[in-house]
Amino acid sequence: MTYNNKTRDDILFLNLQGDLIGEDKGAALVELINDKINEGIVHSAIDISELRYINSSGIGVLITILTKFRNKGGELVLIKPSDSVSKLLIITKLNAIFHITNSEEEAMEQLKRA
Repeated sequence: MTYNNKTRDDILFLNLQGDLIGEDKGAALVELINDKINEGIVHSAIDISELRYINSSGIGVLITILTKFRNKGGELVLIKPSDSVSKLLIITKLNAIFHITNSEEEAMEQLKRA
């Protein structure tokens, strides 16, 4: 998995590509989140439209990130999950826990209200 990030209007935007299977990149991603939270950023949007596959460890990474933001009074939004990831979120009922939007603009609007 590869990822890149940017901060805009005190919102951390991440874009994940490839397979989120909780390998070293998952730990690095959580470390990045910790650093951003320490900088005072408590809202994030993760674009997962280019995520091909996610396993239980990858789901654990997303839940860890969500928990870290919510514990600081913030929120996490997932942007445009691929069909396979969307089905997984529905099967695991995680679509009821994560806020899911179709675009970066929609995510920004939702996070500004959070």
